[in-house]
Amino acid sequence: MEWLYGRNVVRLALAPGARRRPYRLAVTASALRSLAHGLPSGLPVATVVGDEVESLAGSREHQGVALEVDDYRYADADELLGGDLVVVLDEVTDPHNLGAVARSALAAGASGLVVPKRRSAHVTPAAVKASAGALEHLAVAQVTNVVRFLAAAKAAGFWVYGAAGQAPASYLDLDLTGRLVLVAGAEGRGLRPLVARNCDALAAIPMEGPVESLNVSVAAALLLYEARRQRLGNSSTRPKEPQ
Repeated sequence: MEWLYGRNVVRLALAPGARRRPYRLAVTASALRSLAHGLPSGLPVATVVGDEVESLAGSREHQGVALEVDDYRYADADELLGGDLVVVLDEVTDPHNLGAVARSALAAGASGLVVPKRRSAHVTPAAVKASAGALEHLAVAQVTNVVRFLAAAKAAGFWVYGAAGQAPASYLDLDLTGRLVLVAGAEGRGLRPLVARNCDALAAIPMEGPVESLNVSVAAALLLYEARRQRLGNSSTRPKEPQ
């Protein structure tokens, strides 16, 4: 088991549909007043001082509250292919970026997030804090081979589009109304070459110089919300064939 921390995190971890079972809450008196109306009946609550919360959370960013939950259980990658919008992060190692992308993915209606088992950030309390609790509701799958997952997604009827800063096309030129996998790589290095070659199309986010790149979480958010905008404004369900 592990301790989640932060008021928004705990609110979402205790909300209906959360993926983990809560066991006990450690909270300062002031934080308890802000959470009192959202606490489930039967949850053991201990009123403590801030130093005790910090000791449990292992972070100063606890905002006076820590919640003990089960260890995180990753989803099966096939489960995510039951939806129609999946995000893949190719070797993104910063847990804050993982959390920020997860927050945008959940808000945009994605069915889940895929990360490699190795050389990637994992779902930790720090990542959950960066997601403002979104990771407690979004399915995340680990895969041993990203390229193999992309092939499985294509076989299931998905189009795979990758974000690449040097791509000649803009992400605004993509038709994002069908079943989609959106792939983003680590800032600086971007997508690995083999992953990029296994995308149906690559697209860049237009930028004015001297800026050359965006944080991966910002890039992912732009792609996700462009997909959401197109889906809300276009009844078509089949995207154009990539050029």
